[in-house]
Amino acid sequence: MKTKITILGSGTSQGIPVIGSTHPVCLSDDPRDKRLRVSAMIETEGIRFIIDVGPDFRQQMLTNKVTEIDAVLFTHEHADHTAGLDDLRPFYFRQGDLDCYMTHRVHLALQQRFSYMFETVNKYPGVATLDVHEFDKDEFEVKGIRVIPVLADHGYIPVHGFRINDVAYMTDVKTITDKELKKLENLDILVINMLRHEPHNTHLNLDEALELINKISPQRTYFTHISHHLGFHAEVEPTLPDNVYLAYDNLEITT
Repeated sequence: MKTKITILGSGTSQGIPVIGSTHPVCLSDDPRDKRLRVSAMIETEGIRFIIDVGPDFRQQMLTNKVTEIDAVLFTHEHADHTAGLDDLRPFYFRQGDLDCYMTHRVHLALQQRFSYMFETVNKYPGVATLDVHEFDKDEFEVKGIRVIPVLADHGYIPVHGFRINDVAYMTDVKTITDKELKKLENLDILVINMLRHEPHNTHLNLDEALELINKISPQRTYFTHISHHLGFHAEVEPTLPDNVYLAYDNLEITT
């Protein structure tokens, strides 16, 4: 089954370039070194999934000329993954209530942060209405497409990645249990976070990410959620093992 994943953003919570930074990577002219906040789009069988709506969501939708979406999947509640929630409005105006899939914890966090979107009395008419589906099981279906949530640990909170067909998208992972790793067997494409060379308390570094890839053994792996501290795209990618690559914004990968 043909599946395409588009990397909408491949950067960390600050994006690259970081505001005010004089780090060489932040000053790079290579477009692959300019990274919006992390997000992805998966398309299969005519169904389009958006994973996370961060603060760059509007720009990402315009760049990729997206006019309709079928579902939004949320990995967790952090601002770099949810701050663009209000920019779902144009899709709501055209399509009506939007199907959004998240855990109960993420739902509570969004209700607090975006309370005006969840009002049931005297709700402002220009605000998007979300049709929230809370998932708490090993899989669910969206318009006939099987979605498998994959639980991981983000250091302090749980986070979910998603497998659709033979493509999996995981971000903000620090550790993952052997039980959840079984959901990632026989992958064609794995997209997973890899922050930098140095260790970090809530994200995989390069060594940890490569060790995890060896356990999963996907056909191809693309790193995302990349910090400027990793170095220049053009210098780092040639050092990676075969079939392991750095993702970059607007990269399209097809099975």
